[in-house]
Amino acid sequence: MKPEEIISKLERKKLQSLLLRGERIDGRKTMEYRPIEIETNIISKAEGSAKVSLGDTVAIAGVKAEIGTPYPDTPNQGAIIVNTEFLPLASPTFEPGPPDENAIEVARVVDRGIRSCQAVNLEKLCILPGKRAWIIYVDIYVLNHAGNLMDAAGIAAIAALLTTKIPKVKVNDETGEITVTDTWLPLPVQNRPIPITFAKIGDVIVVDPSLEEERVQDARITLTIEEQDRICAIQKALPGTFTTKEILSIAKHAIQIAKKIREKLPKKPDIKNIQHVEHVK
Repeated sequence: MKPEEIISKLERKKLQSLLLRGERIDGRKTMEYRPIEIETNIISKAEGSAKVSLGDTVAIAGVKAEIGTPYPDTPNQGAIIVNTEFLPLASPTFEPGPPDENAIEVARVVDRGIRSCQAVNLEKLCILPGKRAWIIYVDIYVLNHAGNLMDAAGIAAIAALLTTKIPKVKVNDETGEITVTDTWLPLPVQNRPIPITFAKIGDVIVVDPSLEEERVQDARITLTIEEQDRICAIQKALPGTFTTKEILSIAKHAIQIAKKIREKLPKKPDIKNIQHVEHVK
């Protein structure tokens, strides 16, 4: 038996003993979220940016926009591409090099939450159907890992998108020439999805698991909640299972917590009368 396995079993016994009494190692109740702070516009050279501190977990998201070619299956839409990087300084377990499977999983969950609720109106990002459109890159960096990277990354991403601005574009209908103007307009964000993660340890479920709890969890599930209090994405990990009753209870708590977190986010821009692409002759 490896030393880390012995430590894990000791940790698990201690955590389970606390959880059976309705307590957690950091003093929280089972359905108590850690304090969260959201700062925006922290990177001057980015089109949008945000920093999220979830307890001691810290993630930064930066947004860059460039004109590219739309996907063949969505010729009338722009695109959003999410990448996540775990910086080695954030945790002894993070190594230099390309994103590992954990970083890729976080990026996919964040991306799915944004896409599934149509958080950004991608049609407004189209410049010339089938030819040119805005491509929005969301790069997420984990600066400190103290548990629940999924939520920190997802909240940082939507906060950054809410602060993003892109230049207005003029298109000459006769020549097809594209002119990028000096007028900056808000990204057409129309929904604010919030991911909420739960961990199951033995028979007890906790929200916003700490790093210690993640080390001994039997199952993990992330529910992304949109503004209409609907679940727009679900991601389950690890071999453990959740009963139907547990899922219903998790969903109820996720909706309530997401509402409180959403109050800390910037407001959605009023994009009804904003014309991101102007056609001229």
